[in-house]
Amino acid sequence: MGTVEVRGFGDLRNIFEERGWPFPLSVTLEDTTTAGALAKKLDIPLHNIEVAFVNGLAQGLDYPVKPGDRLAFVPPGTPGPYRVFLGFIQKNKSD
Repeated sequence: MGTVEVRGFGDLRNIFEERGWPFPLSVTLEDTTTAGALAKKLDIPLHNIEVAFVNGLAQGLDYPVKPGDRLAFVPPGTPGPYRVFLGFIQKNKSD
C-alpha cells in the first residue's frame, strides 16, 4: 500500500478547488489501478480528461498507476502543436 500524487490541470484544477482538495492530492492505493479507474474513484468525469501524465509522460486512461506514481489529469483543449510535443497523439482511445 502507498500513495499517488494526483493533480488536475486547466479546468480540472477547479474540481480540486471546489472540493477543497490539496494540490497535489495524496490518494492511498492498495494495488495497481488505471488512471481512468482512479479518476472514477475521485468522481472526476472521464469526458473531461483527454490524457493523463504518469510520472511526466502522456498516457491513456487505461495506463496502470501504482503506489509511488505521480499522476496529472489534463482536460481537452491543449493547442495543436503542443499535443504533438507533449505526446498526446494516440493516447486517448476514445478519439
